[in-house]
Amino acid sequence: MKLRSYIIPFALAITGMVSFTGCQKGDLIDNPNVAGASAVVPVPLLLNALTANLIRSSELPWGSSAIAEQYVISNYAYYRGSNSYNFGNTTDSYDILKYALKLQQQSIAQQGNQTNKYYALSQFFKAYSGIWLTQRVGDIPFSQAGDPTNLTPKYDTQHDVYKSALAMLDNANTLLGNLIATTPALANTVLDSNDIFGFTYLQWQKVINTYRLRVLISLSKRATDNADLQIPQQFATIISTPAKYPIMVANSDNLVYKFTSVTKYSIFSLNYNPYNNYANIGNTYLNITTANQDPRTYLSATPAPAQLVGGKTVSDFTAYVGADINQSQAALLLASNAGAPINSQGAYSFANFNRYYSSSTGANAEPFVFIGYPELCFNMAEAINRGWISGNAATWYNNGITASFGVYGLTNGQSITIGDLAGKTLGTVTVNIPQFLANANVVISADPATQLKQILTQKYIAMFNNSGWESFYTYLRTGVPTLAQGGAGIGTPNSLIPRRWMYPAAEAVYNTANFNSAVSSQFGGSDDPTKDMWMYK
Repeated sequence: MKLRSYIIPFALAITGMVSFTGCQKGDLIDNPNVAGASAVVPVPLLLNALTANLIRSSELPWGSSAIAEQYVISNYAYYRGSNSYNFGNTTDSYDILKYALKLQQQSIAQQGNQTNKYYALSQFFKAYSGIWLTQRVGDIPFSQAGDPTNLTPKYDTQHDVYKSALAMLDNANTLLGNLIATTPALANTVLDSNDIFGFTYLQWQKVINTYRLRVLISLSKRATDNADLQIPQQFATIISTPAKYPIMVANSDNLVYKFTSVTKYSIFSLNYNPYNNYANIGNTYLNITTANQDPRTYLSATPAPAQLVGGKTVSDFTAYVGADINQSQAALLLASNAGAPINSQGAYSFANFNRYYSSSTGANAEPFVFIGYPELCFNMAEAINRGWISGNAATWYNNGITASFGVYGLTNGQSITIGDLAGKTLGTVTVNIPQFLANANVVISADPATQLKQILTQKYIAMFNNSGWESFYTYLRTGVPTLAQGGAGIGTPNSLIPRRWMYPAAEAVYNTANFNSAVSSQFGGSDDPTKDMWMYK
């Protein structure tokens, strides 16, 4: 977690590290292919590294986050990994932090001020790196992290990490806003072509502020007992001051990871069918979509073979059956009949092969939205429900559903071809959006508690294979939806979903005193994944 000695410049990172062991004084010589710690590193290259590495592999479609969120369930570890929630020690986000700190340093050195666009984005990435890690473990080294003179940085409390990060996000927005105010044409000008997202100055503002709203809503359990954080007030200020704090207004503002022939959609997009054979769609997800007659069911899943053999049609929502993560993988494999040859009586639904497995660039899949407008709509609805802002929760709730349909490209009356797990056509269905919207489970309730559950449930559905770990964090905060647990498939000692990751193993070795102090103050002396962090207590 800590930064061992110094911030590794971008040029060093891309050329590799030179290992020196057992050296005598005078043994070291300058390597002309490696930049020194004081070298000038072009800020566009640093920005490229940050944007290219912002999203972790576990957060991509069909990754481990999708399993933890029970969108997809592996029935065979060899092909699709484990379903176990025995997370163990977390990875860290300090690679993002080190580049953010280097971007901050180099932007000052090269631009001569702390008001330039690169400095502004360095504040966003610094905040992001701290929030990414504190959400996983609790207290972390943050304010002192990256100081080359301090190899044992103190742990900041989770409260203080969020306080600092929220201030950084506010500063990032203000700096970009000031640049736009000075030169209005910048609003619609691409900030830097090395940014893989290709965002304009205004779009970066929207991402920063929309992300800040996500962070604020994630702190809902601490909204009334931490007055210094001003959680509801910050949320309200952003919404009531749109000229200063622009937020996303449509799917065109979404932060979307674009897959290419080099950065492929996933390893499961190689047209190698066994990858689809050995994973099923989770019943936590399908139990909701099928009960609601949600047309997104048809895009994400195949009908369960046994249901078709039993006489059901591809348009029958009850023909789509999800797998239970509580079961062992051996039981799941047996029930799904995913071996070779494949048994036509398989009990569970698989992923839509034609949509997700037929293109290495994800050309047929919905865009991978990492921070997006649909989520914003549901966060707005939740904030209204909680009394943080005024407005109509039902309007924002329906806007979120509509925006999610837009991500999928779903329109009423649309014809969708249904295939089996290998892509063989089974029939067609017609999208009926009014039927879905009129479903009693979907029509928003006047009861505040029921309404909140509906908002959070539809947010979960909208994040299918999107938004990284955000659905899992929302579950830890709210308990919605009710993720399955208690069975052998969960993999933890108590068969329950953990409440956090353990700290990186190296931290106990290299920053022992501060690590022990943090574990003692938070969790009674044990790095216990079953205990809640400050933000969830």
